[in-house]
Amino acid sequence: MSLHLNSVRSKVLVSAALLGTAAAAAGLGTFGAFTSSTSASASVSSGTVSISLGAANTAANRFSVAASGLVPGDTVQRAVTLTNAAGNQALSSITLTTTATTSSKLDSDPTLGLQLKIDSCSVPWTETGAAPAYSYSCSGTTKSVLTTRAVIGANMVLTNLAALAPNNTDNLVATMSFPAAADNTFQNQSSVLNFTFTGTQRAATSQ
Repeated sequence: MSLHLNSVRSKVLVSAALLGTAAAAAGLGTFGAFTSSTSASASVSSGTVSISLGAANTAANRFSVAASGLVPGDTVQRAVTLTNAAGNQALSSITLTTTATTSSKLDSDPTLGLQLKIDSCSVPWTETGAAPAYSYSCSGTTKSVLTTRAVIGANMVLTNLAALAPNNTDNLVATMSFPAAADNTFQNQSSVLNFTFTGTQRAATSQ
């Protein structure tokens, strides 16, 4: 019997020894360290790009005034102001895209159909005549913004614009001419033209 009791006692001692060794091994992974931290804040905001046209049905935007009864040799002039006032960033370009929501030979014939040019005046244009027969004169300096071309076009780059910079306005007059060489096939034609101006942001920089 004593041999049996001694055998049990030895097993208990061995188990206790093993637990002590495991605890000592776990303690090897615990240590202290000095630390230091600091921080800073940075403010970042995005800019805005915005161009706009003058109010419709005013001297600042006559595009909505329809012209009718055109014959070869006639011209149609419409004034519009183009402003970069709401944006705070410069533009790399302003382009014009013209489309026909209602199409006819007046817009689809690139040679004998309507021809478009756009000019700017350094001061507001002087408007004379009554709707729809407006005409315009410039008491300041005129510049060509778009040279004469077919009335329909995509992404036409406009030149000599002050509105590339924020807080600037361009006084524009679009002149559409009906070529004198247009023949009888242009009679009783009707088109509805849409003018879309698009401003593109300046080149990206490192700040």
